[in-house]
Amino acid sequence: MPDVGETREVGQHREVLRLAVPAFLALVAEPLFLLVDSAIVGRLGVAPLAGLGVASAVLLTAANVFVFLAYGTTSVVARQLGSGSRSGAISAGIDGTWLAVALGLVTTAVVAVGARDLAGLFGASDAALEQAATYLRVSAFGLPGMLVVLATTGVLRGLQDTRTPLVAAVLGFSANAGLSWWFVHGLGWGIAGSAWGTVIAQTGMAVALVVVLVREAARTEVTLRAHPGRVLAAARGGVPLLVRTLALRGALLVTTWVAAGLGDVPLAAYQVTATVWSFLVFALDAIAIAAQAITGRALGAGDLATTRSATRLMVRWGVVSGIVVGIVLLGVRPWLGPLFTPDAAVQAAIAAGLVVVALSQPLSGFVFVVDGVLIGAGDGAWLARAMVVNLVLYLPLVLGVHLAGDWLLQGGSATGTNDAVMWLWVAFTAFMAIRGTLMWLRVRTDRWMVTGATR
Repeated sequence: MPDVGETREVGQHREVLRLAVPAFLALVAEPLFLLVDSAIVGRLGVAPLAGLGVASAVLLTAANVFVFLAYGTTSVVARQLGSGSRSGAISAGIDGTWLAVALGLVTTAVVAVGARDLAGLFGASDAALEQAATYLRVSAFGLPGMLVVLATTGVLRGLQDTRTPLVAAVLGFSANAGLSWWFVHGLGWGIAGSAWGTVIAQTGMAVALVVVLVREAARTEVTLRAHPGRVLAAARGGVPLLVRTLALRGALLVTTWVAAGLGDVPLAAYQVTATVWSFLVFALDAIAIAAQAITGRALGAGDLATTRSATRLMVRWGVVSGIVVGIVLLGVRPWLGPLFTPDAAVQAAIAAGLVVVALSQPLSGFVFVVDGVLIGAGDGAWLARAMVVNLVLYLPLVLGVHLAGDWLLQGGSATGTNDAVMWLWVAFTAFMAIRGTLMWLRVRTDRWMVTGATR
């Protein structure tokens, strides 16, 4: 007969699969928004594709600095669920959703009004800047929907439901693909058409997920009314994850700034390779989503043994998944460039950069899973400090690529352009290696495992 440890591990395998597979499909659908935009806009030329790279960096920063709406909510809701309070879990989710609405409206105003100035921070060419500003002015109106999707998805994940966000993501992706193609190439709206397609799709997803949350509240007889004190408390609780995310976005933004300084061809290539990297991040992050939900629930129930064994299991899954993803990417790499642009120089630079991206995937698998475990544990304060240290150590590396730009480009030759894109990704891989080292030092201790309904 199997012993208790074997039985528990089999159960954990099933639990991870139950949560991770729908989360994987939903998370893959999310970066497909950008992949579709890149493929559609890339047919308009190099300048629109480069402009999309700048606009995407700004837009993703504006949305993802508030990723605590999903991650923090998952942790809080899962702890409440683990402690036996489903009504407390729903109440926490409603507070997070109201916070998302408020933050979304403010962020929309800032991005829409400052679109050109924000895009201009990257130093791209005038042609790329004009395209970026156009995209940002329109896409800003989708930010409330994007933030509400983050919050409501976090609630459902905390309730151990990753299937409903999957359905919303698939429908949203399908709508985005169809609308963007029609607006850009059917109606001739240019890059603005791609932005409108994304706005409509994200808003529709938000409405659908809010309906699901309202039904959950009705079942548990939880009021939908906003409680300002609790909403402010949710905001304060999200500050450490906000700092962590700001530092991470800072690393991504400075990398985009360096790419923009190398010229339109390297910037366009970086836009595509960064979009592919984001796609792979979301794919590998499925296990991290399961880690958040499982860790939060186990610690809420006071079960340290399950927390530790599940962590070991999910880390193994993350590394193995990274190896598989890296091998697949190396295999399909030669055919990815032509999907996004007809420009031969950009295609070659894309292929060069993807070599480094592929080789870094096992490291990424480890980093994302441990990040999910620590978020699920509510270890936000440590994550914030570690990411700031990570950013400080990364800046000299990426700025070194910037200073060596002229030497790397070698007078504009194709080989020089490819080398520049590759070294940019080598620097970012070093960023991930530093991050992984810090996380390994943390997770091997017991200080992050705090039990109870609240941390």
